[in-house]
Amino acid sequence: MSRSQRLLDLVQVLRRHRRPVSGRRLAEETGVSIRTLYRDIATLQGQGAPIEGEPGLGYVLKPGFMLPPLMFTEDEIEALVLGSRWVAERSDDRLGAAAADAIAKIVAVLPADLREKADASALLVGPGRSIVEAQIDLGLVRQAIRSERKLTIAYRDAGGMLSERVIWPFALGFFDQVRVVVAWCELRQGFRHFRADRIAGLTTMDLRYPRRRTALLKAWRESEGIAPPA
Repeated sequence: MSRSQRLLDLVQVLRRHRRPVSGRRLAEETGVSIRTLYRDIATLQGQGAPIEGEPGLGYVLKPGFMLPPLMFTEDEIEALVLGSRWVAERSDDRLGAAAADAIAKIVAVLPADLREKADASALLVGPGRSIVEAQIDLGLVRQAIRSERKLTIAYRDAGGMLSERVIWPFALGFFDQVRVVVAWCELRQGFRHFRADRIAGLTTMDLRYPRRRTALLKAWRESEGIAPPA
């Protein structure tokens, strides 16, 4: 196991404990000697990790500590690169550009060896079916989801019939061919799935919807029998 991986494992173990935990127990959980454990804690503290405690009293990691990029494992780097490539290929232009910018920022601050591995990643996104482009700016939909705002949309059903709906958007699904807005529909008084390419126009209302987005997402998952993410 590399030293960086060992330090990452130690941080993850500390995060699982809300109260001080003994050095011996930490050593057992991370699979190292007590001497190595004390040395690793000193290293993390030197890198700015807010670990409090001392031998005999136990150690605790204060909340809010963010891992520096150098703590990414090779698998995590490959996952990030693959994910950014998928988003760049299969999402809308603005989100694709954001994914490319994000991975560039991450790669720029990686140690040289990990930066080379990220640049040479052999995980590729295969070609998919042609995406049916939306007429609307999906960035406006994402903003409405983040701010929990109602949308007024002009929606064309499969038969071509146009109707006006007021919806509470709380999720946006990206599929091989289409993008789908998941929302509560005031007209139908229930959850509905709106294909983005059938939304002829939209207006963001200056009204927050009355339920929290997370509550709507949970209720929708339950109604669809979808397990929450691990």
